[in-house]
Amino acid sequence: MSATPHLIWLLLGVGVILVIATLIGEILRARIAPDGDNPVIENLNARISAWWGMVILLSLAFLAGRPGVVILFAVLSFSALREFLTLTAKARADHWSLAGAFFIVLPVQYWLVGLDWYGLYAIFIPVYAFLLMPVVSALRGETKSFLTRVAETQWALMICVYCVSHVPALLTLHIAGYEGRSVILIAWLIFTVQLSDVMQYVWGKLFGSRLVAPQLSPSKTWEGLIGGVMTATTAGAALWWMTPFTMLQAAGMALAVTLMGFFGGLVMSAIKRDKGVKDWGHLIAGHGGFLDRLDSVVFAAPIFFHLTRWFWT
Repeated sequence: MSATPHLIWLLLGVGVILVIATLIGEILRARIAPDGDNPVIENLNARISAWWGMVILLSLAFLAGRPGVVILFAVLSFSALREFLTLTAKARADHWSLAGAFFIVLPVQYWLVGLDWYGLYAIFIPVYAFLLMPVVSALRGETKSFLTRVAETQWALMICVYCVSHVPALLTLHIAGYEGRSVILIAWLIFTVQLSDVMQYVWGKLFGSRLVAPQLSPSKTWEGLIGGVMTATTAGAALWWMTPFTMLQAAGMALAVTLMGFFGGLVMSAIKRDKGVKDWGHLIAGHGGFLDRLDSVVFAAPIFFHLTRWFWT
């Protein structure tokens, strides 16, 4: 498989970064707070530990090829959808539509992605699910907060299923001269967006003082945003050799996905504040829920997919 050397080099590079981060985290703990009473250091080490688990899981899926990647992101979508819908308004009349979201719409969307049926998976949720899911609730006759209930379910499907499914959908792109290596695009996308997230946190802690949106997030600063986006854009451009892009094109794509990733985090923070919660869940130590880790990728993936499809296929 021609993608294997590039993929292995990328995974080894990420492994080296995590080893260095682990050593730094342990040194900071030993020198500053050996009793574990420094929340910043403990949070940093919890994030690093969680990253080890996520990278190992992603690596296994990548090495398993398209079935492994499609199944992994279908499971992530299921978990994210559960987290999202837990915070939304619902009534007994919505039970059938919610069951349909989990056990019909989600599996069908990923089945279509697995089949490479672009003409249908591109419109299945925005058109068919959008129109038919409210019908199921309306037939039960409950009108109280109907629009709110329906809109929140549709938003959950769009964010947690439709947008996330564009990550494995990258495997269906047919790029001349890049056949069999699309899994590298997924690795590049996730690495670039997540590096931007991490570096926004680091730059923000080191130099951040001016908040981007004080009412939405107390940790997103202009210094963190600029430093994180520029760092990840530089790293994404430096990895152009494993993509179908030139270095300049890779820089442009990296800038686009990191900005979309930031906007995704901002929008999802607004939803959390509206719902009165800090995190979407508590399953990933140091990271919150699945949606807390996916929010930036959720917004970046569809844009990255369609830019790549439009200009390179």
